[in-house]
Amino acid sequence: MRTYVAGQEAYGDLEFAELALGIDVELFRGPLEFETDDDRTAREDAARDVLADLRAEAAAGDEIAGWDALYADALTRTVPFLRSVRGHRSGTGEAA
Repeated sequence: MRTYVAGQEAYGDLEFAELALGIDVELFRGPLEFETDDDRTAREDAARDVLADLRAEAAAGDEIAGWDALYADALTRTVPFLRSVRGHRSGTGEAA
């Protein structure tokens, strides 16, 4: 069975949620693979800007933006259970 959201086929639960909610999970949660400090800083800056926009829209009365802001904010406090072993580094700077 195929699942479509707004005319686009979703190839899994995560993609379905992203299409349905309009939230890029990886932007807020972070990638499953290693990212450099510069990449993380840029991603987190972009996520903060998007979250600020969602909160502003919610304050202006957009209920959907309010729910999206809550979901995005919750994603920023999660850590993926699965991370790719290749390229992932431990807190000591050594490859895991």
